[in-house]
Amino acid sequence: MKSTGVTRKVDQLGRIVIPKELRKTMEIDIGSPLEIYVEDEYILLKKYSAYGECLITGEITKANKEYAPGLTLSPEGAQILLEQLQNMNDHNPS
Repeated sequence: MKSTGVTRKVDQLGRIVIPKELRKTMEIDIGSPLEIYVEDEYILLKKYSAYGECLITGEITKANKEYAPGLTLSPEGAQILLEQLQNMNDHNPS
């Protein structure tokens, strides 16, 4: 586990503020769901991602397909990814 060196105090309602730079780096936006884990003396926060959620669009549909562990795509997400890969090849010919 990597230490950020940042400390925060818990307020009267039990809240803490996650530093802006860390939220930006981890792509945690307002309303982003976080999972809370407890392990020994640690409280761990993890960005929540629903099982079967498209990595690109965030959609959860019956048409989503898992291509590799952690790589689930909706048909739309697969199309977006394919277009981006084709654009990369167009800009970087061998």
